[in-house]
Amino acid sequence: MDKAVILARGLGTRMRRQDPEAGLTPRQAAVAATGVKALMPIRRPFLDYVLSALADAGYRRICLVVGPEHEELRRYYGQDLCCRRLELGFAIQEKPLGTADAVAAAEGFAAGDPFLVINSDNYYPAPALRALRPLEGPGLAAFSRAGMLARSNIPPGRLSLFAVVEADGGGYLRRIIEKPPPEQLESLPEPVAVSMNCWRFDAGIFPACRAISPSPRGELELPDAVQYAADELGQRFRVLLCEEAVLDLSSRADVGPVAARLADKEVRL
Repeated sequence: MDKAVILARGLGTRMRRQDPEAGLTPRQAAVAATGVKALMPIRRPFLDYVLSALADAGYRRICLVVGPEHEELRRYYGQDLCCRRLELGFAIQEKPLGTADAVAAAEGFAAGDPFLVINSDNYYPAPALRALRPLEGPGLAAFSRAGMLARSNIPPGRLSLFAVVEADGGGYLRRIIEKPPPEQLESLPEPVAVSMNCWRFDAGIFPACRAISPSPRGELELPDAVQYAADELGQRFRVLLCEEAVLDLSSRADVGPVAARLADKEVRL
């Protein structure tokens, strides 16, 4: 398993919001205004660090799911960047219809092979990415809430809004709990597993992506497709609990903390 799909079609609404306290450089502010978080300069574009971690974890063939308007991103990763460890390609998601629709756009790239799916605005630790490769079937890397609170840049209030994962006694996904209310979050047994959208899929995910209806937000959501695949199609998703932390680059306020944590990371593509 050496294929990875990176969801880079997002509109970057939170990143485009003004924040005078963020202390961005002029170049960072210019990129923030576009909403294209993958190109946020932290010595070099943020997505370079994500790609380097994928290469460290043994992934070689990468598909970036982008919009037709993302010309600068396609030019940098399709023409300007020289890679020795990775092969980069693109899938076009014509409209921002949601993360499940973005995954469906990469069906041709997957070509029946198992593949990883991650976000373009998260930096995932290589051990977590590597752990998904030897699985026999679908799965996800879920991240200990305690580890995220201790080592991520995500503040507790925002982390409490992330989906959590409930596994059965055999270590397989039972359900995804989106934005659990505080009383439900406190009632969950330790360790609480946070979903950061780090999945291993096979071709079975594509019928699920096509079968679901839009969420209340009007989008085709990947967690809904996963739950459909588990409940209706009989797919079993192995849950791997990871103690390493994921970094999140959602807003301008995240740029400084993420840059500090990536300061000693070498990028080798």
